[in-house]
Amino acid sequence: MGLPVSNRAATLKRIMDESQRHYAAYVLFNQAMADRLGIHSTDLQCVALLELESEPVSTGELARLTGLTPGSATRLVDRLEKAGLVVRQADPGDRRRALVALAPAARERISAAWELPGRAFGAALEKYGDAELAVIADYLNRAAEVGRAQAERLTGEG
Repeated sequence: MGLPVSNRAATLKRIMDESQRHYAAYVLFNQAMADRLGIHSTDLQCVALLELESEPVSTGELARLTGLTPGSATRLVDRLEKAGLVVRQADPGDRRRALVALAPAARERISAAWELPGRAFGAALEKYGDAELAVIADYLNRAAEVGRAQAERLTGEG
Protein backbone atom coordinates (compact mmCIF):
# COMPACT_ATOMS: atom_id res chain seq x y z
CA MET A 1 0.00 0.00 0.00
CA GLY A 2 1.38 3.41 -1.01
CA LEU A 3 1.25 6.77 0.64
CA PRO A 4 -2.07 8.62 0.91
CA VAL A 5 -2.58 10.93 -2.10
CA SER A 6 -1.80 14.12 -0.14
CA ASN A 7 1.41 12.64 1.30
CA ARG A 8 2.41 11.23 -2.09
CA ALA A 9 1.98 14.61 -3.76
CA ALA A 10 4.08 16.27 -1.06
CA THR A 11 6.74 13.57 -1.31
CA LEU A 12 6.88 13.85 -5.12
CA LYS A 13 7.22 17.63 -4.84
CA ARG A 14 10.02 17.19 -2.31
CA ILE A 15 11.81 14.77 -4.64
CA MET A 16 11.52 17.21 -7.56
CA ASP A 17 12.74 20.10 -5.38
CA GLU A 18 15.65 18.05 -4.00
CA SER A 19 16.50 16.90 -7.53
CA GLN A 20 16.84 20.55 -8.59
CA ARG A 21 19.11 21.21 -5.61
CA HIS A 22 21.11 18.06 -6.41
CA TYR A 23 21.59 19.07 -10.06
CA ALA A 24 22.67 22.58 -9.09
CA ALA A 25 25.09 21.30 -6.44
CA TYR A 26 26.52 18.74 -8.86
CA VAL A 27 27.09 21.41 -11.52
CA LEU A 28 29.00 23.45 -8.91
CA PHE A 29 30.96 20.37 -7.85
CA ASN A 30 31.73 19.45 -11.48
CA GLN A 31 33.05 22.97 -12.15
CA ALA A 32 35.17 22.93 -8.99
CA MET A 33 36.62 19.53 -9.92
CA ALA A 34 37.33 20.71 -13.46
CA ASP A 35 39.04 23.82 -12.09
CA ARG A 36 41.11 21.65 -9.72
CA LEU A 37 42.20 19.48 -12.67
CA GLY A 38 42.81 22.50 -14.91
CA ILE A 39 40.32 21.49 -17.58
CA HIS A 40 36.95 22.71 -18.89
CA SER A 41 33.85 21.27 -17.19
CA THR A 42 32.66 19.74 -20.50
CA ASP A 43 36.06 18.06 -20.84
CA LEU A 44 35.69 16.65 -17.34
CA GLN A 45 32.31 15.17 -18.19
CA CYS A 46 33.81 13.52 -21.26
CA VAL A 47 36.69 12.13 -19.19
CA ALA A 48 34.22 10.83 -16.59
CA LEU A 49 32.15 9.11 -19.29
CA LEU A 50 35.27 7.56 -20.82
CA GLU A 51 36.25 6.26 -17.39
CA LEU A 52 32.93 4.37 -17.26
CA GLU A 53 33.49 2.68 -20.61
CA SER A 54 35.11 -0.76 -20.51
CA GLU A 55 36.55 -0.39 -24.02
CA PRO A 56 37.79 2.52 -26.15
CA VAL A 57 34.99 4.30 -28.05
CA SER A 58 34.77 6.01 -31.42
CA THR A 59 34.47 9.77 -31.64
CA GLY A 60 30.94 9.22 -32.97
CA GLU A 61 30.04 7.22 -29.86
CA LEU A 62 31.59 9.94 -27.72
CA ALA A 63 29.40 12.48 -29.53
CA ARG A 64 26.36 10.36 -28.70
CA LEU A 65 27.37 9.98 -25.03
CA THR A 66 28.02 13.70 -24.57
CA GLY A 67 25.27 15.09 -26.80
CA LEU A 68 27.83 16.96 -28.92
CA THR A 69 27.86 17.16 -32.69
CA PRO A 70 30.46 14.93 -34.37
CA GLY A 71 32.59 17.99 -35.20
CA SER A 72 32.46 19.28 -31.62
CA ALA A 73 33.30 15.81 -30.31
CA THR A 74 36.35 15.70 -32.60
CA ARG A 75 37.54 19.08 -31.29
CA LEU A 76 36.91 17.89 -27.73
CA VAL A 77 39.05 14.79 -28.34
CA ASP A 78 41.76 16.99 -29.91
CA ARG A 79 41.81 19.15 -26.74
CA LEU A 80 41.86 16.15 -24.43
CA GLU A 81 44.61 14.47 -26.43
CA LYS A 82 46.70 17.66 -26.36
CA ALA A 83 46.19 17.82 -22.57
CA GLY A 84 47.36 14.19 -22.25
CA LEU A 85 44.01 12.98 -20.95
CA VAL A 86 43.06 10.66 -23.82
CA VAL A 87 44.83 8.59 -26.43
CA ARG A 88 43.66 7.73 -29.92
CA GLN A 89 44.24 4.24 -31.23
CA ALA A 90 43.38 2.51 -34.49
CA ASP A 91 40.17 0.50 -34.50
CA PRO A 92 41.25 -3.12 -35.05
CA GLY A 93 38.02 -3.72 -36.99
CA ASP A 94 38.38 -0.66 -39.25
CA ARG A 95 41.84 0.92 -39.59
CA ARG A 96 40.30 4.11 -41.03
CA ARG A 97 38.56 4.80 -37.74
CA ALA A 98 40.19 5.88 -34.48
CA LEU A 99 39.06 4.89 -31.04
CA VAL A 100 39.46 7.06 -27.96
CA ALA A 101 40.45 5.87 -24.50
CA LEU A 102 41.41 7.54 -21.26
CA ALA A 103 45.18 7.83 -20.98
CA PRO A 104 46.59 5.71 -18.10
CA ALA A 105 48.18 8.77 -16.44
CA ALA A 106 44.85 10.60 -16.69
CA ARG A 107 43.08 7.69 -15.01
CA GLU A 108 45.49 7.94 -12.07
CA ARG A 109 45.14 11.74 -11.93
CA ILE A 110 41.33 11.59 -11.97
CA SER A 111 41.27 8.78 -9.38
CA ALA A 112 43.48 10.81 -7.05
CA ALA A 113 41.26 13.90 -7.45
CA TRP A 114 38.14 11.79 -6.79
CA GLU A 115 39.49 10.09 -3.67
CA LEU A 116 38.10 12.52 -1.06
CA PRO A 117 34.86 13.42 -2.90
CA GLY A 118 34.25 9.73 -3.60
CA ARG A 119 34.54 8.92 0.10
CA ALA A 120 32.19 11.80 0.95
CA PHE A 121 29.57 10.68 -1.58
CA GLY A 122 29.97 7.11 -0.33
CA ALA A 123 29.43 8.23 3.26
CA ALA A 124 26.17 9.89 2.22
CA LEU A 125 24.94 6.46 1.07
CA GLU A 126 26.15 4.40 4.04
CA LYS A 127 22.98 4.76 6.12
CA TYR A 128 20.82 3.15 3.42
CA GLY A 129 20.05 -0.56 3.29
CA ASP A 130 20.58 -2.71 0.20
CA ALA A 131 16.95 -2.42 -0.93
CA GLU A 132 17.04 1.37 -0.57
CA LEU A 133 20.32 1.55 -2.50
CA ALA A 134 18.74 -0.50 -5.29
CA VAL A 135 15.88 2.03 -5.48
CA ILE A 136 18.31 4.96 -5.52
CA ALA A 137 20.38 3.32 -8.28
CA ASP A 138 17.23 2.60 -10.28
CA TYR A 139 15.97 6.17 -9.89
CA LEU A 140 19.32 7.64 -10.96
CA ASN A 141 19.39 5.40 -14.02
CA ARG A 142 15.82 6.30 -14.98
CA ALA A 143 16.40 10.01 -14.32
CA ALA A 144 19.51 9.93 -16.52
CA GLU A 145 17.51 8.30 -19.33
CA VAL A 146 14.83 10.98 -19.01
CA GLY A 147 17.50 13.71 -18.95
CA ARG A 148 19.14 12.39 -22.14
CA ALA A 149 15.79 12.06 -23.89
CA GLN A 150 14.72 15.56 -22.88
CA ALA A 151 18.07 17.02 -23.96
CA GLU A 152 17.64 15.36 -27.37
CA ARG A 153 14.08 16.70 -27.60
CA LEU A 154 15.15 20.23 -26.69
CA THR A 155 18.12 20.10 -29.07
CA GLY A 156 15.92 18.79 -31.87
CA GLU A 157 13.42 21.62 -31.45
CA GLY A 158 16.20 24.14 -32.30
